[in-house]
Amino acid sequence: MLELDKNTQLVLASQSPRRFDLLKLFDHQFQVEPAHIDERKNNVESPHSFAKRLAISKTLKVAHSYLNDAIVIGADTIVVQDDNVVGKPDTNTKARSMLMQLQGKTHQVVTAIAIYFGNTGSTAQELCETNVKMRSMTEEEIEEYVSTGESLDKAGAYAIQNVEFRPATPLGGCLANVIGLPLCHMSRALYKNNISVDKNIAEKCQEHLGYDCPIYESILQS
Repeated sequence: MLELDKNTQLVLASQSPRRFDLLKLFDHQFQVEPAHIDERKNNVESPHSFAKRLAISKTLKVAHSYLNDAIVIGADTIVVQDDNVVGKPDTNTKARSMLMQLQGKTHQVVTAIAIYFGNTGSTAQELCETNVKMRSMTEEEIEEYVSTGESLDKAGAYAIQNVEFRPATPLGGCLANVIGLPLCHMSRALYKNNISVDKNIAEKCQEHLGYDCPIYESILQS
């Protein structure tokens, strides 16, 4: 078992500030190199397959620049309602429509993680799904939130961690997944590939998010 020590080059293939903040909990220096890929969904693929394809595509695109023993981590988060991907709004009009569609109902947030190991040229993938109940909202509340600009380019048009808007709550699942990077799943993938990471990452994650996670033990022990 190898330690994730200071000499290990770690790369985050994402420009998400939320993933950046979560990965910082490992207390390991890392680089950020966004992967710009075509994120359109194929008509024939399921939501899970879609998320996994985007995650591995991001990781491998960035990994081409790192031919040594770097570890490259990519992820993709989608919102699924009634087995349909809701997507990311690029206009306020689309954001309003998405929030109206989701409000008062339960949907799923799915994050796929793909990790490239430069020392072996191998990859590992993990998938995490969390049920999320969106609270009922008035049109005025949605309009006020959308006007802040926070909805744009976020899966489902919301940030669950917004304490003022309070859009939704996770139902018995991983909150870090909803934010964009399920750390216990990532740790499990690293461990299965002989990379030992911070054993206290679950506690750090819960403290950082102010959330009592009900599933971390089952993930880390599997």
